[in-house]
Amino acid sequence: MNKYELALVVNAKIDDEERAAVVEKAKGYITRFNGTISDVEEWGRKKLAYEIQHMREGFYYFIQFEADSDCPIEVENNVRIMDNVLRYLVVRKDDKEQPAVEKA
Repeated sequence: MNKYELALVVNAKIDDEERAAVVEKAKGYITRFNGTISDVEEWGRKKLAYEIQHMREGFYYFIQFEADSDCPIEVENNVRIMDNVLRYLVVRKDDKEQPAVEKA
């Protein structure tokens, strides 16, 4: 199994209950396709780098999970059509430790 991270930017104009439902639905897609969620980070409301759908702010969520290689594709296909998701990205996390950078 590989480690992945799903980054979600959710519409900031909806209320807390709807926002929680969007995140739960995304988590449901991960578990439906045999993924195991290890951590969910909520970064809160942040200013977007550029305007998306006439919005300047969004709520950021990062969901870490382990799954087989076909799960991220299925998750992206389902998250793509969700309402109130402005942007999404699934990336594979590297298992190796990053080497320390030496300063001269």
